[in-house]
Amino acid sequence: MPGYSEPGSGSDLATVRTKAVRDGDHYIVNGHKTWTTLAQHADWIFCLVRTDLAAKPQSGISFLLIDMKSPGVTVRPIITIDGSHEVNDVFLENVRVPAENLIGEENKGWTYAKFLLGNERTSMAGIGRSTRYIDRLKKIVKAEIPEDDPAHLEFIRDIARVELDVLALEATELRVVAQMARGIDPGPAASLFKIRGTEIFQNITELTHRAIGNYGLAIREHPVSANHFMPGPDYGHTASEKYLNSRKLSIYGGSNEIQRNIIAKAVLGL
Repeated sequence: MPGYSEPGSGSDLATVRTKAVRDGDHYIVNGHKTWTTLAQHADWIFCLVRTDLAAKPQSGISFLLIDMKSPGVTVRPIITIDGSHEVNDVFLENVRVPAENLIGEENKGWTYAKFLLGNERTSMAGIGRSTRYIDRLKKIVKAEIPEDDPAHLEFIRDIARVELDVLALEATELRVVAQMARGIDPGPAASLFKIRGTEIFQNITELTHRAIGNYGLAIREHPVSANHFMPGPDYGHTASEKYLNSRKLSIYGGSNEIQRNIIAKAVLGL
């Protein structure tokens, strides 16, 4: 489980303030990570920590593996807009971490983090996920919108457009994956996948939310796992929750605005 983002250090991870001070065979870690996905279930967290306060921001960061059961680690839930407990605050107070848990070299953590984020962003194309949800959307449109309703044709056109977007993104991803198999770094293409993959999926969930009509007004109270009766078909409330939850996709893993900046610099030279 990654421990990257901090309050005030999300889009610009080079400004992380969680500190790790060497003390013999251990590091003493103090700081605060946020938006940590599924931390309530995790056994370990790998954190970006600042180990050299005098170095340039990117040069003074290390990659440290921390046992979540260590004294001083506190997890506090963050309930998201869809009512789920998916993300958390993680507080680290004088946590003693064996020095052997350092990943790679000290002060080289930024290099490792960039590599991992590049692969994460590439995976955010989410071709399989989008394809599944398009199939689900088609079934909902068929069930909820009569064919003689003018809105039906509009939905069919919108679905066709998003299917073409998915096919185009899939073809691009296959080319880049083939390059990666030859040892070529995805580079700025990772940012492209992050942007298009998340925007396409948000579009699918928005179309689905429109298709379910009034069922979308009923949002299940948290916790989401509660077994409360909900009116209408099952996809009514689940589509609403997915719509709300997917709003975050264009932010996590590096916001889409930051990814556009990366593409502008790396590809367009701006």
